[in-house]
Amino acid sequence: MNARTFVIGDTHGALKALQQVLEKINPQQHDLLIFLGDYVDGWSESAQIIEYLMELDEVYNCIFIKGNHDVWCESWLSDAPPDQTWLFNGGRSTIASYEAIDAAQRKKHLAFFNRMRHYYVDDQNRLFIHAGFSSMHGPDKEHYESNYSWDRTLWEVALATDGNLNKTSKLYPKRLSLFNEIYIGHTPTVHYDVDIPMQACNVWNVDTGSAFTGKLSALDVDTKEHWQSDTVLSLYPNETGRNK
Repeated sequence: MNARTFVIGDTHGALKALQQVLEKINPQQHDLLIFLGDYVDGWSESAQIIEYLMELDEVYNCIFIKGNHDVWCESWLSDAPPDQTWLFNGGRSTIASYEAIDAAQRKKHLAFFNRMRHYYVDDQNRLFIHAGFSSMHGPDKEHYESNYSWDRTLWEVALATDGNLNKTSKLYPKRLSLFNEIYIGHTPTVHYDVDIPMQACNVWNVDTGSAFTGKLSALDVDTKEHWQSDTVLSLYPNETGRNK
């Protein structure tokens, strides 16, 4: 059996959703699982999902990309004061989830965050990154590390260009032409009234709004088949996630 590559969108503390999606895709040990970041903040099982991801890493071939929410949590686990913007955007639920996690295990979690990647490029020149990059020469030439987890202009450029230009055109955005395909999270598709992975140009957005009213998604990067959890709100009926 050929190895498959799955890319998995932002989980935001929804452990039940992640377990549901993994059960559906039924990964084998030779498959590759690429997680696009934002594992924490939103639903009540942020610490638990980190624990679960660490266990998955012992069994499967996994790549963990770091998202902006993960940067906040990593800073807090490093004993920095909690960022006030983080607290407003799901950080409080993450802190609460760590109440039952002892100091020794928190250190292991911090080491796990430290090992996360800013981005990954596979042997087919496909880029996997949480948000984006601004350098016209690619993410390895990025001047601002925060863009890996915060940039939204890459997705906006893809949306604005989609269908208007041929890739051979000199006007085609250089950032997009650097890679055969680009896979991102960060900007929920539910903001566009879409609850499945979206494609614009050669960019695939796999954040289908699990932190809000949407579902968690996994996508086979070769076949483009996708699988989803139930609506996360239905899995955590007594919680609100990041919905205000």
